[in-house]
Amino acid sequence: MGLPDHHLTEGEQRIRSFRPHWRQLVVPFLALVVIVVASGAAMFYIPDFEYAGYARIAVAVISVGLLTVWSFVPYLKWKNTSYLITSHRLSIGTGVLSKSHDDIPMAKVNTVSAEQTLVERILGSGTLHVESAGEQGRIELRDIPHLQEVRAELFRAIDEADDPDEDGEDDGAGEAGGPKPKGDLDGTGRRRR
Repeated sequence: MGLPDHHLTEGEQRIRSFRPHWRQLVVPFLALVVIVVASGAAMFYIPDFEYAGYARIAVAVISVGLLTVWSFVPYLKWKNTSYLITSHRLSIGTGVLSKSHDDIPMAKVNTVSAEQTLVERILGSGTLHVESAGEQGRIELRDIPHLQEVRAELFRAIDEADDPDEDGEDDGAGEAGGPKPKGDLDGTGRRRR
C-alpha cells in the first residue's frame, strides 16, 4: 500500500501505511444491498407480456449503472487512496485510472491538528489537518483510522526530521567536535528546545 520500498530514498524508513477508514464503505455497501434487492424484486414482479424480456433487460442495465456509480466507484476510490508516513515525508496517493502522489517533507510540516465527532471517536477515526510551508498549505485528510496513533507517529517523525542527530550521530556541535553532552536531553530522550 502506498509507495513500494524501492521508491524510498536512502535512509528513509516506512513508519505506517494505511487507507481511509472502512466506514467510507458503509454507504456503498448499503447501496449495493438495496439495488440488488430492488432490481431482483422488480424482475420478479414484472408481469408476463410481450415486452417483458426488454423490461427485464432495462432493469438489469439500470441496476448495473446504479451499482457502478454508487457502489463500485466509491469502493475503487477507497481502495486506491493510500497514506504513507516515512521518516522523511507524508505521502498521499489517490486516483483510480490516473494516479496522483503528493509528498510533504516532514521538515516542512508546521502544524498537525485533529478533529473527531462523537461517532468518529467511537470508531477511532477522524480528520487530520496538516499545515506545511510548501505549496500545498493546509491539507485535510478525512476518515483517518486510528487517528491518535497516526497523529503521534506523525509528531515523532516531525520531531526526528527537526532533530536528525538524535540517533547519536556527531554533528560537530559539542566541545572539540565531540558529540553533544547527554545533559541536552530531557527525560523523554528528546532535545530541549
